[in-house]
Amino acid sequence: MQAGNIELGEALVRAGPGDARRIGDITAEAFRNDPFNLWLFGKFAGIRNLFHLQARRIYVPRGYSYSLGDEGACMWMLPGGEASFSLRDYAAFALPTLFRCGPGAVARGIRTGDAMAQCHPAFDHAYLFSIGLRPAAQGKGLGRKLIRPVLDACDRMQLPAYLENSNPANTGFYTSCGSAPFGVPLHPEPGSLPLVPIVQPPPRPQRPTRPHPSSALGHERTCARM
Repeated sequence: MQAGNIELGEALVRAGPGDARRIGDITAEAFRNDPFNLWLFGKFAGIRNLFHLQARRIYVPRGYSYSLGDEGACMWMLPGGEASFSLRDYAAFALPTLFRCGPGAVARGIRTGDAMAQCHPAFDHAYLFSIGLRPAAQGKGLGRKLIRPVLDACDRMQLPAYLENSNPANTGFYTSCGSAPFGVPLHPEPGSLPLVPIVQPPPRPQRPTRPHPSSALGHERTCARM
């Protein structure tokens, strides 16, 4: 699947290089009270740095990111894309996190990244790194508007989508979109809050049905009378 297979539709706009800061801002605000990320960093400054980094260095330039005005944003990696960190990316994560949140947050972040990489599926898929709405835009049904364009493209291309859910409150939303847990929850440390891998499988292609002989004859008779 390529970007050209995705139809964003009304009000959704793909992000360019100049939009990375806004994508990071929207996503950080959406995850401000996310339980897993609060466990990970302990402070909003760490959450904000992570999503700004991911938008600026990974998902806007290398992936497929888009926004709904200033209310919501998605960051995806399409099949064949590269989301792994370089040494410079690690430095851009570790140094501000160390300064703002302490060495424990850096260690938890690295262990979390390793756990996510080890459990990432090997089959081709579209990877949803983040979907988020600013608090004032939540509860209005906009999440479905955000996620559907890429899920619809996946359905057309018979391609699964994959994500890790960091908030149990969002389980119902993903279930309503047709997604289901995949494997076992990830615990980067013993006793840590979980990340739950989720897969949206492609729809099963419908098998053509052969008409009953009597139905075919009936159709022929109808056509003959016309």
